[in-house]
Amino acid sequence: MYWTTTLTGTTVRSGPRSSGWSASSTTSSSCRGSLPGPPPPTRPVDPSGRRGHCGFVRREAVWEYLRGALWVFPTIAVVVALAVGFALSQVEVSSTSRFVFQGTPDDARTLLIAIASTLATVIALVLGLTVVALQLASTQFSPRLLRNFLRDRINQVVLSIFVATFTYSTAGLFTVGVEAGRRVQDYPRLAVSFALVLLFVSLLMLVFFVHHLAHSIQIDEVMRSVERSTLRVIEHDLPSEGVTAEPAPWPPAGSVMVPAYDSGYVQAVHPEMLLRLSRERDVVAAVAVMVGEYVVQGAPLLWLWGPTPDARAPDPAPFRAHLPGAVRVGFERTAEQDVAFGVRQLADIAVKALSPAINDPYTAIQSLEHLGVLLATLVRRPLGSQCLSDASGALRVVIPGRDLSYYLDLATGQIRRYGCAEPRVDRALLRVLATTGRFCDDPGDRRLVADQVELVIADAERAIVQPADLAPVRAHADLVLRELAGSG
Repeated sequence: MYWTTTLTGTTVRSGPRSSGWSASSTTSSSCRGSLPGPPPPTRPVDPSGRRGHCGFVRREAVWEYLRGALWVFPTIAVVVALAVGFALSQVEVSSTSRFVFQGTPDDARTLLIAIASTLATVIALVLGLTVVALQLASTQFSPRLLRNFLRDRINQVVLSIFVATFTYSTAGLFTVGVEAGRRVQDYPRLAVSFALVLLFVSLLMLVFFVHHLAHSIQIDEVMRSVERSTLRVIEHDLPSEGVTAEPAPWPPAGSVMVPAYDSGYVQAVHPEMLLRLSRERDVVAAVAVMVGEYVVQGAPLLWLWGPTPDARAPDPAPFRAHLPGAVRVGFERTAEQDVAFGVRQLADIAVKALSPAINDPYTAIQSLEHLGVLLATLVRRPLGSQCLSDASGALRVVIPGRDLSYYLDLATGQIRRYGCAEPRVDRALLRVLATTGRFCDDPGDRRLVADQVELVIADAERAIVQPADLAPVRAHADLVLRELAGSG
C-alpha cells in the first residue's frame, strides 16, 4: 500500500520500510499502488519553474547557514545602533526636561566612555562563557552538539544587545561635545540619555544570560532540546500515513551516473526540481545517497535511467547543472531533514557517559528515555524511501530513506554494546524497546523490536558475571518478549 499526494499533476508516494536499493525490484513494478479512502492533503509546488525554485533553494541554504552563524545578529545590531544614534542625535529637547541627561558635555563624554569600556569587558566575559559552554558540550556530551549551542537564539540576541550598546556609546563620542573639531556646550541630550537606557538593559541581559547559560548546559536541558528539535524534523519531513512493503528499485544496467559536485554531507533533498526534470526528459532519477550520509566529490550522487529497458541513455547534463539546487551537500551534518542526526546526538551522549573516563550510567539511562520518545514517534510513521510518480503513474524520482531497523540499531546498538555489563542500562534498554513495541501496529515491526530485545539479553548474559544481577534483566526481557508476541 502506498501513501499518495498530488503535486501539480504528479503523485508523491512514500517508499518502503527499508533502506538502500533492491536488486530484485524493477522500474515498472516498484513504488506502485494507492492508499484506499479519501485523498490526503495536497502539497503545493512552486509554479514559477526552475528559476523560482532555484532561488528558493538558495535562500533556504543561506537561511540555514545564518541560523547557526554567531556573527549575524551582532552585525545587524551594529547597523541598527548607528541608525538609532543618528536619528536621536537629530532630536532637540529642552535642557530643562526631567527625562534627559542634565550634565555638561564633559560629563556626557565621560559617561559614554565608561559605558563603552564596561560593555567591552562584558562582551569579553560573554564570549568567554560561551567558549566554556561549547568546550563543555564538546567534551562532556558530544561534539555534534556544538551547532545546537551556536544556534541558540537567546545567546545571539544577548550578545547583539551588548554589541549594540558598545557601538552606540562609542559612536556618540564623535558628536557629543564637539563640532568641527571644537568643543561646544550643546549636545544631543536625548541620545546620551538613551545610552543610559541601553546600559541598564545590558545589565539585566547579563544576569539573564548567566541564568540561561547555566540552564542550557545542564544535561536534562541539552537532551530535551535535542528531542524537541528532532520531533520537529519528524513532524515536518516524514509523511503522516501510508507504508509500502516494496523496496526502492535498483538502478538497472545502462544507468547513467551523475557525480557529486562536492565532498560533504547530504544536508537536504528537494524532490520537486528532480521531479520536473525527470518528467520533462522522460527518465527516472534516483538519489544515490541518503540525507545525512557523506559523499565524495565525483562519486555517484544521482542515477538516471529510461522508463523502459530499451530506452535511450539519458542525458545527465541538465541534471548536473541543477543538482546543487536539488541535492544540497555541505561540509557539516545538519538536522534540517536528518532525523537520524538527532538520534545520533542522544546516542552519543549515552555512549560518552558510559565511557570509562566518565562512568555515568544514569546519564545514559536519561538519554535512553529521550530516545524512547523518538522511537515511539518514528514507529508510527511510514519509514523508508520515497517514490515520486507523474500523473500517468510512471516512476520518476526515488529518494532513499532509513527504515525502522536502522533507527532501532542507531538508538540502542552502541549503548547496548558499551553498557551491557550494567544491569540498570540493560533494563532501561528493555523499557525503551517495550514502549516502542506498544506503538507497533505491524507484526514485522514488532519482530524487529523483539530482535533488539534478544540482542540485549544475549549481551547481558555475556557481560554480567553475577547471577543475581543477571536474573532481573532476564526476567524483564522475557516479559517484554511475551508482551511483543501477545500483541501480535
